[in-house]
Amino acid sequence: MNAARGAAEEWRGYWYLPLVAALGYATSVIHVYSIGPFIEPLQAEFGWGRAQISLGLTIASFVSAVFCIPLGMLVDRIGPRRIGLVGVLLMAGAYALLGTATGSKANWALLWTLIAVGTVGVQATVWTSAVTSRFERSRGLALAITLSGASLSAALFPVLATWLIGKYGWRFGFNGLAGLWIAVVFPFLFLLFRGAQDRRAATAAVPEPARLLSGLTLAEGLRSPTLYKLLMAAGLFSFTAVGTLVHFVPILTGAGVPRLEAAGIASLIGLFSIIGRLGTGFLLDRFRAQHVGAVAFMLPVLGLGLLLTDGANPAYQMMAAASIGLTLGAEVDVIAYLAAKYFGLKNFGALYGAMVMALSLGTSFGPLSAGAIYDRYGSYAPFMTLDIALMLISALALLSLGAPPPQLVPAASPSTESPT
Repeated sequence: MNAARGAAEEWRGYWYLPLVAALGYATSVIHVYSIGPFIEPLQAEFGWGRAQISLGLTIASFVSAVFCIPLGMLVDRIGPRRIGLVGVLLMAGAYALLGTATGSKANWALLWTLIAVGTVGVQATVWTSAVTSRFERSRGLALAITLSGASLSAALFPVLATWLIGKYGWRFGFNGLAGLWIAVVFPFLFLLFRGAQDRRAATAAVPEPARLLSGLTLAEGLRSPTLYKLLMAAGLFSFTAVGTLVHFVPILTGAGVPRLEAAGIASLIGLFSIIGRLGTGFLLDRFRAQHVGAVAFMLPVLGLGLLLTDGANPAYQMMAAASIGLTLGAEVDVIAYLAAKYFGLKNFGALYGAMVMALSLGTSFGPLSAGAIYDRYGSYAPFMTLDIALMLISALALLSLGAPPPQLVPAASPSTESPT
């Protein structure tokens, strides 16, 4: 009863925070979830291979990975609000500049370096730090809603990008997508996005409960075997899932599906990731997170197996999209939840930043590897076979975790605060 009351108090005080944080998090993956429809137009325009196009994601994600831990430490120090607001503006501007690509490989690399700078300030650490600071009893569901921003991106951006490309060309596709998104998102973030770490400008800050500072030191976290198991699970899974996601539209068009229809099937990934994310959040608050995560991480094995069996079968295509979406919905939620559970909140930004680094490295090399394998073999089948093996390893890494330690902090009711 006390737990239910505590969860209700959290939602009464901060119901808006996971929703606006979801919009911010969606911005962080706009370049990942929208690039698929641009691959074939860029090939036609510049004569590039798919590995060359995917190299942009590698650059952006690798540079972002380098700054994950420093960013987390900065969030722990000054709070997520200022970082998130600046990051969203930089990210949208950098994405729009992709429409100025000249066909030079050096120019393409430079444009994606700008994307890399933009991604630093909109990493998951920024948005999850704010939400975990306000939710404890209902943290799983709150994180699920926050991270549904990526699901929104996966559902919306492929279709919108495909429509913009077909109507106005690929250059305006980049410009229009960035402009529309920032016009919708930024006002909400400016008005409503604040974590417990942020200083209030209008009124004196009410001291936060001591629980917000409880947890492992950075050194203790870095010595923990749990950290490295989570790094393995996160890195391998993002390598496989994002690599498949980015190339999913070309996978389908290669099987004879028209491009707009392929984008529609790919949008199922986003829709099912919303279901997976919210369902995972519900389950994380009730069952052991490592078991929930292991089951979720194994779902795409079925979908990819179906594609390998008969990739031209429409039912198999939709089932593959659904299974990938359900798992993408669970991925970051599970990692973020386990980070808070095992390490506490004292250095959550820095320690979770290490996991975001692993996710970013997987994102760096997954799409690149998928493109390189296609360029070499003329098929995505070898990459999908590799995916199946790595997803199973990720699931085993989660299952190898011991039971979470006793709660690092005592339960406490959050203070209430107006959204403005």
